[in-house]
Amino acid sequence: MKFDTPATTNPIDRLKVVGQPVDRIDGPFKTTGTARYAYEQHEAVPHHAYGYVVGSSIAKGRIVSIDLTRAQRAPGVLAIVTAKTAGKLDKGKFNTAHLLGGPQIEHYHQAVAVVVAETFEQARAAAQLVRVDYARSAGTFDLAAAKDSATKPDRGKSDTSVGDFAAGFAASAVKLDAMYTTPDHSHAMMEPHASIAAWEGDKLTLWTANQMIDWGRGDVALTLGIPKENVRLISPYIGGGFGGKLFVRSDALLAALGARAAKRPVAVALPRPFMINNTTHRPATIQRIRIGASKDGKIQAIGHESWSGDLPGGDPETAVQQTRLLYAGANRMTATRLAVLDLPEGNAMRAPGEASGLMALEIAIDEMAEKLGMDPVEFRVLNDTQVDPEKPDRPFSQRRLVECLRTGAKRFGWERRSARPATRRDGRWLVGMGVAAAFRNNLVMKSGARVRLDRNGRVTVETDMTDIGTGSYTIIAQTAAEMMGLPLDRIDVRLGDSTFPVSSGSGGQWGGNSSTAGVYAACMKLREAIARNLGLDPNVANFEDGKVGAGGRSVPIAQAAADGDVVAEDSMEYGDLSKRYQQSTFGAHFVEARVDAATGEIRVGRMLAVCAAGRILNPKSARSQVIGAMTMGVGAALMEELVVDRRLGFFVNHDLAGYEVPVHADIPHQDVIFLDETDPMSSPMKAKGVGELGICGVAAAVANAVYNATGVRVRDYPVTLDKFIDTLPPVA
Repeated sequence: MKFDTPATTNPIDRLKVVGQPVDRIDGPFKTTGTARYAYEQHEAVPHHAYGYVVGSSIAKGRIVSIDLTRAQRAPGVLAIVTAKTAGKLDKGKFNTAHLLGGPQIEHYHQAVAVVVAETFEQARAAAQLVRVDYARSAGTFDLAAAKDSATKPDRGKSDTSVGDFAAGFAASAVKLDAMYTTPDHSHAMMEPHASIAAWEGDKLTLWTANQMIDWGRGDVALTLGIPKENVRLISPYIGGGFGGKLFVRSDALLAALGARAAKRPVAVALPRPFMINNTTHRPATIQRIRIGASKDGKIQAIGHESWSGDLPGGDPETAVQQTRLLYAGANRMTATRLAVLDLPEGNAMRAPGEASGLMALEIAIDEMAEKLGMDPVEFRVLNDTQVDPEKPDRPFSQRRLVECLRTGAKRFGWERRSARPATRRDGRWLVGMGVAAAFRNNLVMKSGARVRLDRNGRVTVETDMTDIGTGSYTIIAQTAAEMMGLPLDRIDVRLGDSTFPVSSGSGGQWGGNSSTAGVYAACMKLREAIARNLGLDPNVANFEDGKVGAGGRSVPIAQAAADGDVVAEDSMEYGDLSKRYQQSTFGAHFVEARVDAATGEIRVGRMLAVCAAGRILNPKSARSQVIGAMTMGVGAALMEELVVDRRLGFFVNHDLAGYEVPVHADIPHQDVIFLDETDPMSSPMKAKGVGELGICGVAAAVANAVYNATGVRVRDYPVTLDKFIDTLPPVA
């Protein structure tokens, strides 16, 4: 099915099942431990062996020699695979570095071997006996030091220019020119990267934690040099990904290589201390923002430059992209520069680009409002735009940022905010409020599904879509139930298997909207087949309450499958609506922060998110996504930082003891409001993504609240007490 004209009234609009706060259908399996994750497929793969990965102890250089003698003689060892013994390996198109290093080493903890043994403990013990001799090379590990050598990226839209930024900025009555930094971040998902591999002849099956099944299948085949049809990926449940499982990582490849060498199935899970340097992370940024405005607060010039680093051949953190679209202003400039760093691979993490960019931009907007003597909410409202400011002839399909800001300000009690920082106290606590706009582009991806009606009147949906904790099972079931006029308990959903039709996968905030649109397309085809089987006109047939009606007849839907299952398969493909209309999601975050005047301890007291993101397919699971994103935003604001050893080139705090993330006690109260919105330009579902919008702007809202509480502006994340304790107001 092609979606190339705006959606009109369709079966989803009945909202009998879609749009309702339905409990997650996978919830009972996850809470009882019966949902089997990648490393738990013991029934499907009994008696498998275990692999343990050996990582490089240098960041850059080459392997001189590997001595496997003692490891090979260790109890239980079945095989050891290195780059030298693995056979010819290619590099997947989604990998920046090779997943198995040697002889060249590209980053610290790059996998250099996998030891396979009968038990996990035997594999781990034997791995300690592998001796690797390295020749270390000098590397570049400091973004600030490499900033001047950064270049324009080879791929993507790195620079934009509208009007004359330099002249517009110079002529502005009020100016801001400031630098901001964000550190490297870890995905820190609960489930580690894990896989079980089994070969049957020349065919490979991988049970793995992967967000994008078809991408992963293609990269495994490319890396191993085997036909894609010989690879099957299965990933029914994923214990969090946040972008860290978008692409195949070393656990999958080394499980496959280990299983081939040992001639039996092999399970590989990356230990937590290994994951942070071996897999991917959100890259650090240095950002310069310049804003010029007239005295009445109208932005006349806005410029945003960003520097980030990655391995050779990698991509930048696109931190400037929201600045191209979020606020009005005739004279505009954005620029992205990429430095070569010999650190582990930088790549996508929840809301890549916007999450980092808004951490800087939304502080700058607050700073500009203060220079102008304006309320931060009003300054943002004044500079709203209903058209793409870089292409004024292209309107937004929906843009309700002002309503998000106004609604949030009223609900949060913004009128109680003191315009003068460091003037509101509650005993020894300094109290402040902060705001930030939220923005994330709406992306859609081709997505397919297969639907089957059986003689019992049950519908089964099959698609390789994944569920990374986001509720995919439930919204897909809701979509099928709505389309087929059936109750939710008569829908079965099967996900995460490469033998199913290719879906959008989970990433880029496109998964929910795109995958359900694919199910919509397949259900439309199934409705036609059912109607014809029943002798009804498919153009007028109505599916409701388990029956199909048309022309005065009403027939139980199960009757259409009396002679055998009725099966339909289709994909949703997209035309040029996204080019004719700028499709984005918007929101506003409000935060109340409390800072101990004596110790500098920061506590987040209250948080509110107001989101405009098209039709909300399931308000309960969507709210869960947003409060989780808000929590991650607090982490980014106050505590999360991968600390780089700039001498040896690795992340020092590579476990959850040293890499701090928020816990329940850090977030006492959160509220979420979804504006009642549909976007017919987006898809037949009239929905958009929301899971990444929820993190965008949160960190800046926290930082702005801390400033309002203390009067001390911190531009370098995380906002930790050592950066402002010396300049706090006197203890009352």
